Amino acid sequence: MVTGGIASLLLFVAIVAALIAGYPVAFTLGGVSLLFALGAEALGVFDPAYLEALPSRVFGIMTNDGLVAVPLFVLMGLVLERTRIAEDLLETLGLLFGGVRGGLAFSVVIVGTLLAASTGIVGATVVTMGLLCLPTMLRRGYDPGLTTGVICASGTLGQIVPPSLVLVLLGDVISTAYSQAQLQLGSYQPKTVSVGDLFVGALLPGLLLVGLYLAYLAMLAVVKPGSMPALPAAERRAARESGFALRMVRALVAPLVLILAVLGSILAGLATPTEAAGVGAVGALALGLARRQFTLARLREIMHGTVRSSAMVFMILVGASVFSLVFRGLGGDDVVHGLLSAIPGGALGAMLAVMGVMFLLGFVLDFIEIVYVVVPIVGPVLLAMGLDPVWLGVMIALNLQTSFLTPPFGFALFYLRGVAPQAVSTGTIYRGVVPWVLLQLVALVILAIWPQLATWLPGVVYGD
Repeated sequence: MVTGGIASLLLFVAIVAALIAGYPVAFTLGGVSLLFALGAEALGVFDPAYLEALPSRVFGIMTNDGLVAVPLFVLMGLVLERTRIAEDLLETLGLLFGGVRGGLAFSVVIVGTLLAASTGIVGATVVTMGLLCLPTMLRRGYDPGLTTGVICASGTLGQIVPPSLVLVLLGDVISTAYSQAQLQLGSYQPKTVSVGDLFVGALLPGLLLVGLYLAYLAMLAVVKPGSMPALPAAERRAARESGFALRMVRALVAPLVLILAVLGSILAGLATPTEAAGVGAVGALALGLARRQFTLARLREIMHGTVRSSAMVFMILVGASVFSLVFRGLGGDDVVHGLLSAIPGGALGAMLAVMGVMFLLGFVLDFIEIVYVVVPIVGPVLLAMGLDPVWLGVMIALNLQTSFLTPPFGFALFYLRGVAPQAVSTGTIYRGVVPWVLLQLVALVILAIWPQLATWLPGVVYGD
C-alpha cells in the first residue's frame, strides 16, 4: 500500500535522479511532480485541490520585487565579463604585487573577491581567471597544484561574497520558509527576512574566508617559497615605467566604484538589493561605454545572455512551485519533520544532517536546483526548531561553495578543466584544491561556533 508519505519520498528521489540524468531543471520539477500527482490521485492519496494554488504562486513570482534583482545582476555580470575589467585588474595587480613571493596568487584572490562583489557569477569568474591567470602563473614557475587551487577557490567566492546570485535566490526561499515556520509555531504576525539581510549577513563570513585564503598564501610564501616565485625585477621596472600609476588607478577605480555603489547603498540603507542591482547594471553599462567596448553585436549578445539566464531561473521557480505544492499535498512536510526530529542532537543534529545531504547533492546538482528542491523542504522544519534564518542562509551558501570545490565532482573543477591546458592534469587540479576545501571547512566551523558573524551586522544595519 503506497501512502502519501512514501509517495513524497519517491517524488524527491525521482526528481533528483532525473536531474542527475541531465533533464532540464524546470520541466523536471514541474513534469515529474504532475505525473506523481496524477498517480497519487488515482491511488487516493493526493487531493488535486492543492494545485488550485498554483496560479496565485505564479502571480506571486511575477510580482515579487526582490526577484527583479536576478536579471539585473546577471546583466551586470555579463557586461563586466566582456569589458576586460578582470583582465586589466589581474595584469595590474600582478605587477603591483609582483615583487612579493606569491604576488600573482595574492592578486588572484583579490581579483576574485572584487569580481565576486561586482558580479556574483561563479562560472564566468572561474573561466575568466583560468584563461587569464593559469598560463601566466605556470610560465612564472608557480606550482601547478597551487595555481589551479587558488584560481578555483577565488572563482567560487561569488557564492558567498555579496551581491551573490545564490543569496538572491536563497533569500526568497528562506523568507517563505521562515514565514511558514512561524505560522507552524502559532505566530500570525510573522517576522520577515529579506535578501538584504542575507547580503549583509554574508559580508563578514565572506571577508573571513578571503582572510583565510590570504593567510594561507602568506604561510606558503614562507614555508615553500619555491612554489610561488616573485617576478624578475627587470620585468617589473619595465612595466612600471610606462604609465603604470595611471593604469593602476584606471583598473582599480571601476570595480571599486561598482562595489561601493551596490553594497554601499545597501549597507547605508539608501537602496534595497533590487534598487542596488539596478544601479550596478547601469554602472556596468556606463563602464562598458566609457571603455568603448560596446558594439551592437556585443550588446545584443549580452542582452540575449541575460534573457536566457533570467528565463531559466524564472521557469525553475514555476517548476519549483508545482513541486512544493505536490510534495506538501502528499504529506511530505510531515515526513521531513518526523525524520529531522528523530535525529539525535535536536536542532544541531538536524542541521548537521541537512548540511551533509546538501554537500553531497552539490556534487551532482547546481545551486539553483538545490535551493529550490531541498531548502523549501527542510527550511521550515529547521527554522521552526529555532535556528536563525540569516545564519542558516549563510551556512547553506558557504556549504554549497565548499561542495563546488570538492573533488571529484566539484563544478568549479569542471569549469577550470574546460579551459586548462592539457599539460595540467585533472589529478593536479584535484590535488591543488584540497587545502582550499580545508580552509572552507574551517570557515564553516567558525561560522557554526559563532553565528554572530552572520547575525550581528544585519542587526546593526537594520536595527533588528
